Amino acid sequence: MNKRDMAIIKDLERFRVMSRDDIAAIHFGKLKNPITSANMVLKRLARDGQIEVSKSFSPFVYFPYGSIMKRNSTKIPHFLSLVDVYKQITHYYMPRTFQIEPKYSKGLAEPDIYTEFNGTPFFIEVQRNVYSQKVMDQKIERYAALRYSEEFRSKRFPIVIMVSTTRYDIKSKDIRVFQTESIHEFIRNAERSRQPAKKPVQGTIKYKLG
Repeated sequence: MNKRDMAIIKDLERFRVMSRDDIAAIHFGKLKNPITSANMVLKRLARDGQIEVSKSFSPFVYFPYGSIMKRNSTKIPHFLSLVDVYKQITHYYMPRTFQIEPKYSKGLAEPDIYTEFNGTPFFIEVQRNVYSQKVMDQKIERYAALRYSEEFRSKRFPIVIMVSTTRYDIKSKDIRVFQTESIHEFIRNAERSRQPAKKPVQGTIKYKLG
């Protein structure tokens, strides 16, 4: 296997599952024909037993060899949405770290992603479902508990980003939470907030991270 083969396998292990288009964008994006090149490499890796494939999706989705995830698992779209977050971030920055579902003590927050980019740590929640306000309040309380746990006693607590098309009434004195419909929107607004002050555009939400 070459370095790109190993990088693809490493990403499959990290993300759990990736679509053909995800792999093409991340690992073949600089080539003239990313999709064609990805198809050839993925077909070879699957044939050689280095990775596994499900043809139940279009485009096909790929798993690390030995994955116990069911090939029709309802979790697949969720994990693919986490890959999409990674692709959106790398459009602007290369994350210093990018962890899927970091684990902390029982009863504390369970983030979808922990990442660091542009010198700032973040927890990211990708909300594909609509939750009640009570459920969201409980989620925020678990993040506050995580902040004051031994895990972060001597570390900077990450900013929490909620990616959702639903807006919640989130109030917390303990943690910083930003709601956004996409990482693209969040980063564009964060970058805009760093620019010299201009006349505000009606309806624009700005994020100050510093």
